Amino acid sequence: MHSHIGTFLLHWAITALSLWASAKVFRGIKFEDGQSLLIAALVLGFANAVFKPLLVLLTFPLTLITFGLFLLVINALMLMLVSSLVRGFSVDSFWTAFFASIFITLLSAFIGGFLLTTDAPTEIIRMPHSGAWI
Repeated sequence: MHSHIGTFLLHWAITALSLWASAKVFRGIKFEDGQSLLIAALVLGFANAVFKPLLVLLTFPLTLITFGLFLLVINALMLMLVSSLVRGFSVDSFWTAFFASIFITLLSAFIGGFLLTTDAPTEIIRMPHSGAWI
């Protein structure tokens, strides 16, 4: 159970770091203080876990027609939803949210690739030393 809490806290920290970096890169994203940053990261994780799958399901035909590009719009909408819910966190426009969500996704994936590991056991497949190969 403790490993799940540690993984959750690591995801939360990665999201918070990515949000902080996006506020430094994009002028339209602002945080009043560190508390609003941490709450925004927590709410963004919750929104991505609960509301985003529902939106993806409801807009699946549009996502197919746009070859998946509509998912970028959904990501921007999730960021704008969080900015409307969290006091002290603001996103100026849809386009700021659009490009910032791309930035946040890529940065989170990059950092997570280094820090997050899977607990799945690896299976070693040994090749036969003798016999006929088909």
